[in-house]
Amino acid sequence: MIVQIVLVAAALAALVYFVRSGQNVGIRASKRLAFGLFVLLNIYAVLRPEDVTALARMVGVGRGTDLIVYLLVVAFVFGMLNTYLRDREISQHLTNLARQIAIRDAELARREEELTELLRRHEAPDAGSAETAETTVGASPNGSRSARDHETTS
Repeated sequence: MIVQIVLVAAALAALVYFVRSGQNVGIRASKRLAFGLFVLLNIYAVLRPEDVTALARMVGVGRGTDLIVYLLVVAFVFGMLNTYLRDREISQHLTNLARQIAIRDAELARREEELTELLRRHEAPDAGSAETAETTVGASPNGSRSARDHETTS
């Protein structure tokens, strides 16, 4: 009797945790229903083990315990397959994301190089003419630049 109370309490705690978990948004309704049904069947099996034994004999299994073990193996395989497929999907998403970031970074680096080269080409002729103008027109007798020339080059 004490074992039944503990098992029913554990099943109910698992159900409450599953329902109240903040990460339930992404879980499909079919999985929610399946888990709820699983918990209800678990509680029924704990409270009425003789019914499980009768069901087991009807389907050709000797004991109810064996039937439950077989069903748990199937549930475990389903869970592992579901986890594997989800992990594979997440891995594919991460690969695609990394690929997109690498392409974007390469494109940004290429554009930055082009812009740097364009600025270098644009400033190269101006730098030569500015130095010539500074030495001929804008320079004071002591070699310092005038305030106007300093503002234009800064």
